[in-house]
Amino acid sequence: MPDKEKLIEVKDLQITFGSGRKKFVAVDHVNIDIYKGETFSLVGESGSGKTTIGRAITRINPVSAGEILFKGQRISGKISKELDREVIKKCQMIFQDPMASLNERAKVDYIVSEGLYNFHLYKDEADRKRKVEDALREVGLLPEFASRFPHEFSGGQRQRIGIARALIMEPEFVVADEPISALDVSIRAQVLNLLNRLRKSRGLTYLFIAHDLSVVRFISDRIGVIHKGRIVELAEAEELFIHPLHPYTQALLSAVPIPDPELEKKKKLIVYDPSIHDYSVDKPIWKEILPGHYVYGNQRELDGYQREIEAAAV
Repeated sequence: MPDKEKLIEVKDLQITFGSGRKKFVAVDHVNIDIYKGETFSLVGESGSGKTTIGRAITRINPVSAGEILFKGQRISGKISKELDREVIKKCQMIFQDPMASLNERAKVDYIVSEGLYNFHLYKDEADRKRKVEDALREVGLLPEFASRFPHEFSGGQRQRIGIARALIMEPEFVVADEPISALDVSIRAQVLNLLNRLRKSRGLTYLFIAHDLSVVRFISDRIGVIHKGRIVELAEAEELFIHPLHPYTQALLSAVPIPDPELEKKKKLIVYDPSIHDYSVDKPIWKEILPGHYVYGNQRELDGYQREIEAAAV
C-alpha cells in the first residue's frame, strides 16, 4: 500500500526477557507497517508474542533491539518527555480482562477520567463531567453509570468502560488486546461492532490482537500470523482465508468451527508440526509471494507455495 500513510512502523523488533542462560526471546525480528485508518490484526496461539508487541508499541514493554516509529518518529527506547506524553495520549490500549484492568475501588467516573486528570485535558469540573458522559454514551452506556463501581457491571459493560477510558484521550491508534476473549459469545459481536463503528466515526487505527481467526476475519483489513515471536504470514484478510500458505496458518484455520454440522463432521483438523521445517542449510527469508501477501520460509518451501498458488489459479 505505497499510497497509504504509515502510522506505526515496527522495524526488526526484538524483545527479550531475562539474561544469560535464562534469556527468553519473546519477539524475534518482527517487521510490520500499520497504515492510518486500518485494522491490522495479529493472530497466534497463547505465548506467541502478540501482546508483547502491542505493549511495546504503547511503551509498556522495553525493546531489546530494533525500533518502533509513530508518524515517522522513533518512540522506542529513550525519548523526550514531550514525545512520551504525546505517545501516551495518542496510543491507547484496551486490555484483555475487563475486571483486572479496572480499579475496583474507584467509581467509573474516576476510572474514565484518569487520563484527563493526568494530562489536565479539561477546562473545569463541568467540562470533565461532560466528557465522561459523552464517552460513556459513545460506547453504549448510560451517563448515570458514572457513579457506580466496576463490580456492579457485567463483563461486556466493563469492557465498554475500558473502551471509554481509552477513547476519552482522543487517541489516533488503539491496541485492542484480545478485547472480546473474556466475554460471552453473544456479547462479542456487540463489542466488535462497537469497535468497528468507532473506527469509522473517529478515524481510528487498530492493532487488534486475537487467537481466534474467525473473529478477526470480519474486523480486519490485514492479518499477520505470529508463531513463537516470528510473523510467518501476512496478507489481506480475505486473501489469507482463500490462500493460507504457511502450515501454521493452515492449522489455525482448520481449528475455526463451521456452523454447518455436516461440514464440521467432515472437516479435517490440521496439527502444526514445527519439525517439518529444515532450516539447517537452506535458511528462511521473508518474501512477498503475491502482491501484499508475505510468507516466511526457505527457498524450497517458497517454491512449493508458488506452485500451490499457480495450481489454485488454474
